[in-house]
Amino acid sequence: MNFEASLPFAALKDEQDSLSSYKAQFHFPQNDRGLPYLYFAGNSLGLQPKKAREYVNQELDDWARLGVEGHLKAKHPWLPYHELLTEQTARLVGAKPSEVVVMNTLSVNLHLMMVSFYRPTSDRFKILIEAGAFPSDQYAVASQAKFHGYPPKEAVLELKPRANEACLRNEDILEFIEKNGKSIALVLLGNVNYLTGQAFDMAAITKAAHAQGCRVGFDLAHGAGNLEFKLHDWDVDFAAWCSYKYLNAGPGALSGCFVHEKFARDEKLPRFEGWWGQNKKTRFEMPAHFDAIPGAEGWQLSNPPILQLAALRASMELFDQATMPALRKRSQALTAYLEFLLKKLPATFASVITPTDPHARGCQLSLKIKGSAKKMVSDLFRDGVIADDREPDIIRIAPTPLYCSYSDIFKFSEILGSYAKL
Repeated sequence: MNFEASLPFAALKDEQDSLSSYKAQFHFPQNDRGLPYLYFAGNSLGLQPKKAREYVNQELDDWARLGVEGHLKAKHPWLPYHELLTEQTARLVGAKPSEVVVMNTLSVNLHLMMVSFYRPTSDRFKILIEAGAFPSDQYAVASQAKFHGYPPKEAVLELKPRANEACLRNEDILEFIEKNGKSIALVLLGNVNYLTGQAFDMAAITKAAHAQGCRVGFDLAHGAGNLEFKLHDWDVDFAAWCSYKYLNAGPGALSGCFVHEKFARDEKLPRFEGWWGQNKKTRFEMPAHFDAIPGAEGWQLSNPPILQLAALRASMELFDQATMPALRKRSQALTAYLEFLLKKLPATFASVITPTDPHARGCQLSLKIKGSAKKMVSDLFRDGVIADDREPDIIRIAPTPLYCSYSDIFKFSEILGSYAKL
């Protein structure tokens, strides 16, 4: 791509981009002068879609008007409300509708999945994660190992980058699985590392792990709504993701979950059971025996929170309209422009640790800076930019394709560049 470091160039790119119009569908935080911030923290919390309030208010109004009758008589009846998101979610992650469900929160779903898919034996009891996994994943796998009676120091294997490198090499991951796979019960990776922004080759990892007899799951917290997936075709066993980052469903929002259809009717697979996973035809007959809904819905425990589903629906409609292939293409272009501008900064001031290969990253670029990341993010906020820091010296910039623009990126680079001159 041929880029120019100028605002007119960035404005022209925005004008030529048909997806630029989606920016108007979101609320942007404003400073005390009423000016919108440049927002690059969608990898931490996505912006609010303007329709979210309308969709949530519809359910509040129906609750006030109908009470319990809203389960069947609301404009969008609550009993099957989560099904409004099923096909959209399937398209988002490259799955069949029967393979996905929106339920619970991310860590809860990871634990529920490990109940079913982490089945350790005396010979095969280890869990493979990346050394820099998000802490909640580290806690989850360690606690699962302890629950089964295995010390985490023995049961949890960590993939580490080579000396003086920030990211893992794909060939090293595959080689590790080949060498150690016979002792690994579960491979559980975050498909995009939250700190470095590195995206892993899920298809290759899944194939290599299955060849060794391992189960394979992914935490898509930083991937859902960011990357294009083909979970069904890649034969991934399970995956889970949150919806408050790139999926813009609000703080603490619900999680999505994928279970491959090959497990849809596997009655031997253990799971924790709840009445919302019960056969829909007999659910309200209150049978004593649990009869799981075939597919991912069978892992549901409780009826879902309708207000949260409504907020997510407002965002998912936008993803469905724009489509992930088109958003991914735009994301790669926006991120490439950000990279182009960041390369103009002095290397002694900041360096990008995220892979340069567009296929090995999403929209997030992580910068290792000289000095305190927290102070720099505070300075950026003062100057009209919302970004994200990870102590001591990493700032994360995510030009999310639904609501960031080339002009936003150029303005940010100018502000950051002014710090380098101080």
